[in-house]
Order: sequence, then C-alpha cells, then structure tokens
Amino acid sequence: MIRVGVVGASGWADGSHLPALTALEEFDVTAVATTHQASADRAAAAHGARYAFADAGELTAHPEVDLVVVSVKASGHAAVIRAALDGGKHVVSEWPLGVDADEAGELTEAATAAGVVHAVVLQGHHSPSVRFAADLLADGRIGMLESVSLVAEGAPWGGSRIPPNLVFGLDPSEGTNILTIMAGHFLATLEQVAGSLTEVSARLPRMHDRVLVAGAERTVPNATPSHVLLHGVLASGATTSVAVHGGNGPARDGFRLELVGSDATLTATSAQPGTFIHWGDWNIRIGDEALAVPDTYRTVPASVQSGPPANIAALYQEVAQAITEARQPHPNFETALRHHRLLAAIEQSAADGMVQAIS
Repeated sequence: MIRVGVVGASGWADGSHLPALTALEEFDVTAVATTHQASADRAAAAHGARYAFADAGELTAHPEVDLVVVSVKASGHAAVIRAALDGGKHVVSEWPLGVDADEAGELTEAATAAGVVHAVVLQGHHSPSVRFAADLLADGRIGMLESVSLVAEGAPWGGSRIPPNLVFGLDPSEGTNILTIMAGHFLATLEQVAGSLTEVSARLPRMHDRVLVAGAERTVPNATPSHVLLHGVLASGATTSVAVHGGNGPARDGFRLELVGSDATLTATSAQPGTFIHWGDWNIRIGDEALAVPDTYRTVPASVQSGPPANIAALYQEVAQAITEARQPHPNFETALRHHRLLAAIEQSAADGMVQAIS
C-alpha cells in the first residue's frame, strides 16, 4: 500500500486526485494539507485521511507519507516538490511542473538526484480516446500522416474579463495562463497522438492590456496572451497547425482535431460539448465511419467518473506500477521538462518572428 499525502486538497485535487486515489486499492490517502486548518480538516473528513495540516512542510516530512501529490498554484510547486524530495518522498506534480523551463529543469535535476519516482499530470497521456486515436495512426488506418490541424477553445483564459480566482494568472511569473495551462495540455495531447513537434513558428497576440474582473467594477493589468497560434513540423515530417482561442467562456465546442493521412482523415471532436481535449471522451471518425473507443482502453474502476478523475486514476496506476518495478513512470518530470521547452520555443518564436527548433 502506497501512503499518499495531498497538498492543495481543497482545490482542484478535491474533485480529481482524491476521488481517483480513494478508488484505487494500491493507495491509501493518509494526509492532506491546505492553507487553513479548517479546510484541511474538512478535506480529511471527506476523504478519510488520518492527518490534516495547514503547513505543507509537515505533510512532506511525515513518516506515514510515501508519495506527495502537489496540487497548488504553479508558482508554489517548486517549494513543495523540493521539500518532498528532501524527505525522500515520491512526487506527483500537477502541470505545469514549474513557472518556466528553467525552474522545470532544476526540479527535474533534483528529482533525478533524489532517486525517487516522479510523475507529472498531463491527462491527455492517459485518456482512453487519445490512446485509441494514437493506436489507429500507428496501425496505419489513415496511411502516412501528412498534416495535423487543431482548433481549441482556451476560455476562461485570454478574454476581456476573468473570474476573480484566476486574476493571479495575468502575471506571467505565475506560470498559469492560456499558453502554459491550455496550450500546454493541448499540445501534450496532440503529441501523444501524432508524435513530437521538432520546430515551431508562433504568435501570441495580446488583445487586452487590462481585463475586467467578473462581478467587480474594476479592471486589472494583463501581460499574458489572448490566443496561441502556431505552425510546426512533427518528427514524422508531417506539418501541424494549432489555434487556441481565448475568450470569456464558457467553452462551447471544445476542440476539433483533424489528422490528414495519405489514405484517409481522422477527425476527433468532444463527445461532451465544451470539454477540453485532454479531459473528456472523443467522437472519432475516419472518413464517414464513426469509431467507438473499445472498453479495453479504460483501465480504472467503473466507479471513477470519466474525464479528469479517470485519466488521473490511470496515471496513478502507472505510478504504482513504476514504484513496484523501480522505474520511472510516464509522463515524468523529464517529460514535463520537454513540454516546458516546447512552450519556451513558442514564446521565443513569437518574440523574434523566427522558426525555433525544439531541444
């Protein structure tokens, strides 16, 4: 049994990580931490944890925690991850790993030196729909892949107004915006299906220098992009075009992915309108033929809700197996670092107008 401590248990983790972990017999949620003792106590009671902390450092040092889950703001990841590594704990971090590629590199180096298992939550890697689509391509169902097109909605980021709880992300130093969160997840999902990008040419237009705080009569300065636009080349030689449109939300169509092969075209759209590409199930077609995702692609208990909880549960299954086999899971911190470098290349291309190779 792997004993887990969850930092940030009252936020995103409450509806994703914790339901996933409590449904898997390999794990025991022993501790939770939030910024206030009262919310930590509530999270512990809701999910059966024995310990509740208002100090993440107490959780990472606790002897009954083997694995630390980091589910706080991106700007807070590094401190918790380093504390967990100092305590010799395995780590699962939400995406993005750090606020930029440099910090991600430092954390990857530290995790490697610590000799622990480390994983990052890029849900698209474990989506049944994504894995099925990748297998269809690998099996030659559309012939040789020639081009990829992705159009996706990035709301609530990038619009003329923003919810109060997301205002912090308008500062690029927080590492939480339409490029890092939305495009970061979307591109990781695209690459899981079609292969890695090797070069990009990008634009990051900012349409709003100030943004209205929803429900408040005030605006705040914004230094983050409104949209993410890029052209690129994949390792296979296929070309790709990606447009992530920001807006005020809610998202309506979600996304449309087209993979054009020499023999046929695979099209994927959201099975639940407004769902992000890395979250929910896909409607998949090759030409006019609709293809259902076989049940064998879902590996988690039926009690786990489809979408983020199921995808994250599948990641934890991979983490448990990696710990048992004394290897690194996929995706891990090295995977995250590669994606951070992709985002850095997009920023550099947008800044200088030059094509950037992906290191």
